[in-house]
Order: sequence, then structure tokens, then C-alpha cells
Amino acid sequence: MKKWWSRRLTPDPQTVTPEPVVRDTGSARAAGEGTAALRDPSPTARASTQVSGTGDAHASGGGIANSGILTYIQPRREPVTFPHQVGVLPPRAGCFQDRAAASALRQAVAGGGTAVVCQVLAGMGGVGKTQLAADHARHAWSHEEVDLLVWVTAATHQAVIDAYAEAAVDVLCADPADPEGAARAFLAWLEPKLSPQAPRWLIVLDDVADPGDLTGLWPPAHAHGRTLVTTRRRDAALASHGRLVPVGLFTRAEATAYLQQALAAHGRHEPAADLTALSDDLGYLPLALSQAAAYLIDTHLDTVTYRTRLADRARQLSGLLPEPGTPLPDDQSTTVTAAWSLSLDRADQLRPAGLARPMLQLAAMLDPNGIPHQVLTSNPALAHLTARRTEPDAHVQESPAVTAEDAAGALGALHRLSLIDYTPDTPHQAVRVHQLIQRAMRDPLAPDEYDHVARTAADALVAAWPGVEFDIPLAQALRANTETLAHHAKDALYEPGIHHVLFRTGNSLGKMGQASAAMNHFAHLTELALHRLGPDHPDTLTARNNLSAWVGYAGDASEAVSLFAALVTDQERVRGPKHPETLITRNNLVHWRGQAGDAIGAAAAAAELLPFQQQILGPDHPDTLTTRNNLAAALGYTGDAAGAAAAFAELIPLREQVLGPAHPDTLTTRHNLAHWQGTAGDAAGAAAALTELLPLRKLVLGPDHPDTLTTRFDIATWQIRAGDAAGAIGFVELLPDMTRVMGPNHPHTVAVRQSALGGWLGEAGEATETAAEIYAFVLAELFAHRERQLGQEHPDSPAPRRPDRLNNLASQPSRARWGAGSLSRSLRRYLPRGNGNDRS
Repeated sequence: MKKWWSRRLTPDPQTVTPEPVVRDTGSARAAGEGTAALRDPSPTARASTQVSGTGDAHASGGGIANSGILTYIQPRREPVTFPHQVGVLPPRAGCFQDRAAASALRQAVAGGGTAVVCQVLAGMGGVGKTQLAADHARHAWSHEEVDLLVWVTAATHQAVIDAYAEAAVDVLCADPADPEGAARAFLAWLEPKLSPQAPRWLIVLDDVADPGDLTGLWPPAHAHGRTLVTTRRRDAALASHGRLVPVGLFTRAEATAYLQQALAAHGRHEPAADLTALSDDLGYLPLALSQAAAYLIDTHLDTVTYRTRLADRARQLSGLLPEPGTPLPDDQSTTVTAAWSLSLDRADQLRPAGLARPMLQLAAMLDPNGIPHQVLTSNPALAHLTARRTEPDAHVQESPAVTAEDAAGALGALHRLSLIDYTPDTPHQAVRVHQLIQRAMRDPLAPDEYDHVARTAADALVAAWPGVEFDIPLAQALRANTETLAHHAKDALYEPGIHHVLFRTGNSLGKMGQASAAMNHFAHLTELALHRLGPDHPDTLTARNNLSAWVGYAGDASEAVSLFAALVTDQERVRGPKHPETLITRNNLVHWRGQAGDAIGAAAAAAELLPFQQQILGPDHPDTLTTRNNLAAALGYTGDAAGAAAAFAELIPLREQVLGPAHPDTLTTRHNLAHWQGTAGDAAGAAAALTELLPLRKLVLGPDHPDTLTTRFDIATWQIRAGDAAGAIGFVELLPDMTRVMGPNHPHTVAVRQSALGGWLGEAGEATETAAEIYAFVLAELFAHRERQLGQEHPDSPAPRRPDRLNNLASQPSRARWGAGSLSRSLRRYLPRGNGNDRS
């Protein structure tokens, strides 16, 4: 658009020189008393031009010379006719997916009516917000739903003003020389009018970087007008102007379909399973899928090879995308690795300044599907943020220590820029972050910095891990984060030794009833420790201790005895016979000898160990009390149930004094006393003691902790043996909780189901209608369990097509009976402590 000037040119006679030169007039020159002025030069003008009566003023190169007043009057423009479009829509992406988000946008607009005429598409960079907005605009244009379509690339305040001014010039014949005035005139024209012929308009404000850029520039609410905004921001200020429409990732099916179409357009056809797997690896991010497809096409790589390279942590993500400087698909302006750079810079500028980047680095090491809030606000995390704050206050010589409130503020800043999803109301999964954003944050870290961030993440997990895992969802989230960290951390968690978090996560698995998973975890950890640290490293011995214990808890007590016997020998050689860890290993060996059936040998070994511990550790040391616990249990397994009960009764006051009455070990001792009290013949007393214990276990451990569930099981067991029919109902009430916590196929759940079915109702003497209903319920649960295991077509499956199975199984209830002690003994135990010590 050409610009024209009107300027009064009246020379001062006192300052005129024979050859005056007027500055900023391009090639115009004046001679004598003339004054030169310039019109925008035409690129085709070459000849010199002499204008008469100008005081010998001379102009060349398209200039016009004049003395006096030069006025240019622009020809009158006619306003445009409707329909009319201002601005250029981005081209439609190749293999565009008519995704669910597009339908959601149309529904949001249609549902808004005249009340909500502004929709704000908010989402992280690369999810396709601009393409969705352009698709919506094309749909409205092609269906003649709008008379005026204005597309604004709204990256800055000035860009919005210029776009509005251009629209005002077209619609209102406004003066282009005054863009701010023209923009105001356009906004005024958009205001609702009484005229029934008011044009319908749609204004798209694409890629708003800062909500403040739209201050004073928001289109008005209008029954005939609509506004569509795309942005990475999720500030409350945006929601006050319209309805926030979150834009997420492709679905798995959409991502796979995109890759299939993008490759097929170039004659490439690959197995759908491979493309789906690649979609999984890229997190269904549209921008990443587009650029990965372009890379595959340009490099002639197959999907399997590309996935192998993508999984190689030695490669950077930027090396697996189109090369810098090469055209990107669909006129994209940036690569995946750079897509979030500007957002991160802006997040770092938000209060508290300078914390967003180090916070995102820490989150990049953890589970993308959910990081507990307490991990990222723990003391190790706060120390990391304090040390690596990127923009400390220039007016403060030394930045103050970062607080938990500051850390939450940093998470909020990242959320506002759509770099994370931050939902503090769900504290166990408060932070979610896309896996490619995590990769983009990890890749640039130098090796030393990488290892430091990884170890900090591990320290933060340990700090957030409660001593007693009464909160099962939190424990699950912590284990998932540890698994992700172990995958990313490489060698950082094994230098100088095994990080404590790896012991915590393995023992947490076992404490939640997943003994086989704990065994497998420590088998892998022991193998790595042998390879990285050597057989005599203290952490290798600790890993072997845990492995030996969980082998036993997984069901192989004899193998546990063999493993512990070998470990005792190595502990005495490496650490010495009086070392506390050696004594602990001997104590564990005592326990597993008893579990393997050698009760007499276990009792003798415990009796030999106890005075040794009393001399070295003291009679009140927790480890000494643990040996007394095992000695009492071994005494019971030799057949002296009354003696075992007496020993446990003597131990309870000591544990209450040393550990406290609510300590989990104290509660376990009380449970053991009740068990041997019942075994000695006082079933009613055992049921009463456990009933008294149950509320305390719920309070300390939580209602879903395996030890709490075990107490409920044993209450029902001893009630049945005491002739109390309430025990049968107790089994039935326990079954859904055990199924929910442990899973329908877990051995403990199966034990509860079979115990409830296997004759307990008959032993209780309840030949009532209620008992029959309970029996039928448990029977149906057992059928469902067997069908899940075998499938409907298996000949032993009690599927509905074979009603005879019901009668056959019901006629043999004794097959499903489990002894009252078998499950409770398998659950009632001292589990390995966080430092790797097994307590039996």
C-alpha cells in the first residue's frame, strides 16, 4: 500500500542557499529558491523531471519538486461489497484430519448462541490450533455463514492494530495513514446496531502470545458476530472474554490415520501396527507426526528403524526431524524442538521469575502421566530451584530461598503457557507434561547437569515418600515416577551407589501385596549392582537381602533360606559378624527357616542370635525386638501356641515403649498375639482382639493397606471358628475391597473368594435365606474369576452355556476351603524396610 504525504513547504529566505538540500526527500533536489519534496518514487522512473514555476527546484528519480504548498488528494475509494475476506488463511494441512476437536469446536460455537460469541482455542504448541481455526473459518465461509471474515496473525499488539486498520480501509474507507484511528473505527463499526441488515462477521485472532496484547482490541459481543482465538495461554483473563475450548492431541486412531495418509501420498505403505507404535512414541502430537513423516519420506527410512533411532537416548530429537533450513511440511514455521522455546521464555518471565525452566527440567525426568505435587514442592526440589533460578531479581544481591509457594507459582506459570497441565486438586497426579516436551528439555542438558537433575528428581521422590504407605494412590504414583526416572537417568542412580529410591520402589511393590513384582524388581537391581558396583559393595549386599526376602514372599521359602544362608556368609566376610546388617541378615534367615517348615531350627537359631544382639545392640534396640518377635513365632510353629502367645504378650509393652503404640511393628505384634491366642484355643478372644486392633490399623495404615485387609480377613476367620455367623458376612464384605485393591486375580483376592465359598457359611450353621444369597454371590464371583483366567471356551470354564458346572462345583465346597492360618501367615509379616532390611 503506497503512502502519500501533504506538507507545507515555505522556505525561510534567510536560510536559503544557492543549492539547498531538503533531507529525507529521497532523490529530490532544489536549486535557487526552490524547495524539493518527494512522492513515493516509482521503481520505473529514471528520467529527471523539471517542474516550471518552482524556483528552479529540480527533482529526479520519480521526485516532484515544488515551492510553496504541495497537496495530494487521494481519489475516493468505494467500500467493498460483502462477502469480503481480510487477511490470508494458512493453507490447509496435507492429510488434514477431521478430528474430534473440530466437531467439539463447532458444537461449542453452536451451543453458545448469542450469549457466548467468543471461543478461545487453548493448547500446547503443536496440537494444531491454527489448523482447527482455519478449518472452522473455511467451513463458515463456504457455507455462507459470514459476510466478513478477518484473519489476524495476532502475535503482537501492533499486528492486531494493523489487521484491524486494513479491515477498516476496506470496509469503511478509513485513512491508512492513521492505523490506530482506523482500528478504533473498525471496532466501533463492529458494535451492535439496530439495523436488521447488520453484516455477519467472524474475526480469527490466531496465535495470541500475550492476553495483554488484546487490551482494548477485543471484538464486541454481537448477535451477528463471532470471535475465535487461538493461543497457548490459559490465563483467567482469556476466559473472561469467552469460552475456553481446550485443544488436545490426536487420538490414537487419528494419529495412525494421519501417518498412513501422509506416507501413502508418497507411495509408502507400512504396517498399521508399526505406525500405531510410532504414534505412541510421538505422543499423538500433530506437529511431531507431520515432521516425522516428512523425515521418513526424505530419508527413505522405514518406521521400525526410525523408532529404534528415536528410542536411542544418545540421539537428540532434533536429529530425527527435518534439517534446519529445509522447508517444513504445510508451511510450518518451526520444528518440534523449537515449538515450545518462546512459551518457555515467557513462562520464565512470569512471577515468580526464573523458576519455570528449572522446574520443567525437573519434571522432564518424571512420569509424563502424573507427578505428585509433593514431589515438585519437596525440599530437594526447592533447593534445585533456588540454585538454578535463571532470572534472579536484579535488585537483590542474593536470591532468597525458593519456597513451596514459589514452586507452585512456577507450575502455574508453566500451566498458563500450556507447557504442562497443572491440577493441584488431584495432588497425586498434579502435573502432566507431554513426553516430547520432556525430551526437548532433557536433550540440551550437559552430562553433569543431566545427572544432577536426575539425582535431584530421585531425592525429591524419596522426600515425598511416606514412611507408612497408607495412601495407596500416592504410592502407585511414586512408583510410576521412579520407573520413568530409572529409564531416563542412565547411570546417575548408580553413582556412587544405588540411590535409595530404587530400594523404596521395590519394597513399596511388595508392601502393596505384589510380592512377585518386588522379587523381579530386586532381581534386576541385584544384577545391575553386581555389574556396576561389584559383588562386595554394600549396596549389592543390600539388594541381595531384599531379593532373598521377596523370593520367599513370592512363595519359595526354601529358596529364600538358601539365598539368605549364602548372604550371611558374604556379610560376615565383607562386613564382619558383628555388623548390624549382618545381624539383620541372620534374623531374616531365622524367619525363612521357620516359613520353610524348620520351626525347631528357626527357634534354635533365634535363641542363639538374641543374646548376641542384646550384647551388641542392646535389649531395647528395634532389631533385638524383631528377633524376639521371630523367636516367639518360631515357638508357636513348633506347636507351643500358648508359649508363643505369652512371648508376644511380653513383647508388646516393649515395642510400645520403644516404637510407640501406633507404630506399624507394634500393631503387627498385637496381630500376632491375637493369632496365637486363637490357635491356642481362644477363637472368640482372638476375634475380639483383632476387632479392637482394626480401627487403629485403619487410622495408621489406611483402610486399603494389605495389613488392614489381613486383619479383616482374620477377624472373619476367628469369628467363624468361634461360631459367630458374622464372620461369613465379613468375608463377603471384604471381597470387593480386596478385588479393588489387589485385583481380581491376585492370590490374596482368590484366597478371600475361596475362603468365603469354601464351607464357612456351613460351619457357621446359617441355613437362612440371607446365607443362601451370600453364598450365591460369592459363587458368582468365583465363576467370573475362573472365566477371566480360562476364557469362555475353555472346557473347565463355568460359562453360562454350561449350567451343569454350577451344580458340580456347588456340590464340592470343600475344594475351595483354605485354612484360616494360610492367608494370614502369608500376609502377616514384617516387610523389608526402606533401607533394604527385611523384618520378619
